[in-house]
Amino acid sequence: MLGIPKAPLALGLAGLIPFVWGALSYLNPDLALWGTRAMGPRFVGPYIQLYYGAIILSFMSGVLWGFATKAEGGRAATGYALSVVPALWAFFMTGGGPVSAGTKLLFGFAGLLFLDYAFFKWGLTPPWWMRLRLILTAVVVSCLAISVVY
Repeated sequence: MLGIPKAPLALGLAGLIPFVWGALSYLNPDLALWGTRAMGPRFVGPYIQLYYGAIILSFMSGVLWGFATKAEGGRAATGYALSVVPALWAFFMTGGGPVSAGTKLLFGFAGLLFLDYAFFKWGLTPPWWMRLRLILTAVVVSCLAISVVY
């Protein structure tokens, strides 16, 4: 699909489940009630998105760090420095309640896309990287927006 290998596509799509579940359980009170009873309040609505979103931004810092290992000299130093930005963003910006934290996560994922693009343009990512990242970011940002704006 779209020239993206099956394994990265499948893992990426599986990684969307908590974001989609959060949006669906936010929009459907019966689903939220069921989820709260079955798994606890932390696993429904914006709360699962906030917790999981911070983890994914931190994980993506590691992915970018791995890409930076392919660079040399000044570009490597820049890549290493930029690679920690998503994790630091998640750490410092996700407090202040669900709307504030969700809004900041939304901007964090949008910013991550710009970092992805820089690493892609530097030739440090696989050729299919941006196609995958565009799909995943569109879904994540849409799901976060539902919980923040709706």
